Amino acid sequence: MKKLPFNNEIKTLRFMSNEMTQGELGERVGVTRQTIAAIEQGKYSPSLEVAFRIAHIFGKPLEEVFIWEL
Repeated sequence: MKKLPFNNEIKTLRFMSNEMTQGELGERVGVTRQTIAAIEQGKYSPSLEVAFRIAHIFGKPLEEVFIWEL
């Protein structure tokens, strides 16, 4: 499987948000816990809408949640 060209800070942000679970984040974003886990692990690229929703929940700009690595 090819590695995605970006990393993310979702796990750290969840921890800093009262240790929010993957399930709680998924519920707030409108995806499953499994989807959040796959995004965190770099196994799945979220849609732009989901990426923006995640960033919004943490009150961060998109580029602080998802870090592009060329």
